[in-house]
Amino acid sequence: MGKATVIPFGPQHPVLPEPLHLDLVVEDEKVIEAIPQIGFIHRGLEKLVETRDYNQFIYVAERICGICAFGHSLGYAETVERLMGVEIPKRAEYLRVIWHELSRIHSHILWMGLAADAFGFESLFMHCWRLRERVLDVFEATTGGRVIFSVVKVGGVVRDIDPSQFELMKSTLEGIKDEYRQICNAFLKDSSVKNRTVGVGYISEQDAVNLCMVGPFARASNVNNDVRSIGNGGYGDLSDFQPILDTQGDCYARVKVRALEVLQSIDIIEEMIAKIPAGDIDVPVKGSPAAGAEAANVVEQPRGECYYYARGNGTKYLERMRMRTPTSQNLAGMTTALAGCDLADVNMIVLTIDPCISCTER
Repeated sequence: MGKATVIPFGPQHPVLPEPLHLDLVVEDEKVIEAIPQIGFIHRGLEKLVETRDYNQFIYVAERICGICAFGHSLGYAETVERLMGVEIPKRAEYLRVIWHELSRIHSHILWMGLAADAFGFESLFMHCWRLRERVLDVFEATTGGRVIFSVVKVGGVVRDIDPSQFELMKSTLEGIKDEYRQICNAFLKDSSVKNRTVGVGYISEQDAVNLCMVGPFARASNVNNDVRSIGNGGYGDLSDFQPILDTQGDCYARVKVRALEVLQSIDIIEEMIAKIPAGDIDVPVKGSPAAGAEAANVVEQPRGECYYYARGNGTKYLERMRMRTPTSQNLAGMTTALAGCDLADVNMIVLTIDPCISCTER
């Protein structure tokens, strides 16, 4: 046995695209323990509810994370709507689901490119990000933005999608499918990818449950915890929704779950477009949240369940706004997956967990 050494990993790293700081306790080439250090990019965003009214804060919530931007604005708006007893039109619910699933596609394809880069498959990285650009083109055509969209408001959405834009969305997603399946084949069947992912960073189903893991990280260990199954908003009108699970619990399973979720999200968008009703896209919201009123909400972000809590004080400024993000739930699972791995696999394991430190620290 070699002597234990502590190696600082991050917060700025040439391969890992997140400001994650780990102290790795290493013996020879084996990681014995991983100790996360948080707080590197804390911005105090939740405190701003005291100086931004509940309508203004939605734009702050969007900026918690660039990749999860739409999901945060959706989760915040739904929480305040529950706080104030607001029921939004059905068309607005469908539009929110469509944009949210587009956001999931964008997030997963971006992540797949970064994963490919982590194990040295540069051409696969470029193909993933080329497809991602086409998804961002759809966002730009329907919202006016490519990363920050500002289309959700308390009471509904601020803009509609017309039939020609729906056709553009359907044709773009249909055109992506064939190319994306080829990318999936590279991720799921290529021997070099399997050599870096199969059996690496294993988490058992029981450990995933005990560690309260969420999102694709948990579903890759056969934990059925997809919030979309609850049927909030437009998700309740899906004809059949079954979360994508895997039983292997390793890096390969986490790649597989996210890869298949992209195709599932395309199917959800197509169903929402086919079913979307006519009507208004928002309702007027007047007054302020009552003093002492509380509300909570959960949204299935691309990385997993995100919990939102709000409390009113009788003014237009919320007394409290709290978010528990997927990565904060998954940090314990990440340290468990890293314990016992080879030092060379640290990047791969961390990336398959898909941490978002910006969301976590806010």
